[in-house]
Amino acid sequence: MVDIFKQTPLYRYLMYCNETEMDKNILDCGAGGDTPPLALFAQYGYITHGIDCDMEQINLANTYGQEHSVYLDIRQGDMRQLAFDDESIPFVYSYNTVFHMRKSEVKQSVEEMKRVLKPNGLMFVNFLTVNDFRCGEGPDLGENQYEQFDDDQPVIHSYYRSDEPDSLFSDMEVLYKEDRVLERIFNGERIRQGFVDYIVKKI
Repeated sequence: MVDIFKQTPLYRYLMYCNETEMDKNILDCGAGGDTPPLALFAQYGYITHGIDCDMEQINLANTYGQEHSVYLDIRQGDMRQLAFDDESIPFVYSYNTVFHMRKSEVKQSVEEMKRVLKPNGLMFVNFLTVNDFRCGEGPDLGENQYEQFDDDQPVIHSYYRSDEPDSLFSDMEVLYKEDRVLERIFNGERIRQGFVDYIVKKI
């Protein structure tokens, strides 16, 4: 049976990728976890590469790959300094990852993803927005940046106005942008989350 992945916005990105005639190499920046979405792309014949800073998350992802007989090639790395050549990857994405750092580092990471992306290549990136229920919680680092906790570990979360990341893609063609606000039940409570998603093309 084919798995259905919880990172649903990436299905739209996959649709855009499938509509191009570029070679099927894809890089996930923040690729760890127990249900790695790189496996979705592998199902469609993509040669997958991934980086993550957390070895525990990398091990979870690679265990998934072993159990499902798919090689994902997920390694330890830093999206602020990608170990890939300029213009070497046709498809690059970061799902629910890039905002776990200060905005200056977010910009650095986006520039790195743009650097390794081939001309006419496609990139997906999403950002937390100020509509998220956690915006404003924790020590304030300024400019809607807060130190918060994920799984009892201190993590920086950067929150954006819906138009704020536009400037990061001023040199690219925006193919799709969606400002999403969703409500769901999490740990027995109804929560409100805010994201803005981008699918952009390198020109």
